[in-house]
Amino acid sequence: MTIRSVLILLAVALFLSACNNTIETNMSEKIPDFDYTTQDENTLGLDDLTGDWWIAYFSYTHCTTVCPRTTANMVGIQEELKNDGLTPRIISFSIDPENDTPEVLREYAKDYGVDLETMTFLTGYDFEEIQDLSIHTFKALLEKGALDQRSHSFFFYLINPDGEIVKQYNGMSDTDNNLLVADVKKVLGK
Repeated sequence: MTIRSVLILLAVALFLSACNNTIETNMSEKIPDFDYTTQDENTLGLDDLTGDWWIAYFSYTHCTTVCPRTTANMVGIQEELKNDGLTPRIISFSIDPENDTPEVLREYAKDYGVDLETMTFLTGYDFEEIQDLSIHTFKALLEKGALDQRSHSFFFYLINPDGEIVKQYNGMSDTDNNLLVADVKKVLGK
């Protein structure tokens, strides 16, 4: 093999490695079909998200412990990605659909400075349905008493265009939040 051939192969290898947009995953769970109500009283379902990378997490508006921090962290992630020209959809599943009406969710979004162009708050189901989704699909504990500051998820999730959860991040960890931003940039080719 000539030096020129080696240099060409090396250049191709470097180019291909730079184009690698795969990330290390720690989950593989398909999200079941759903149609829920948004903060704007529209319907949003899995079909609306299929074909794009998106981020999800669980919260509720009158939480005083975990949710204020995870929602603020998610808004920071949204802003950082937007500054880099990236606008993946971010979905917040309310774990208190009885109290988190669209009106309440709109006010909550306003209080946190959420850009509702790319972030959506969902409600319009009963607690048992969201509990089932949390436990069986997102693999996150959600106890009936979670609304009294008990056990519910503080994780963020990255979902691929096929509607499969591919990675879980600790939404309370700056390190994991930075990793989520880096992973989104990688899978979106930035």
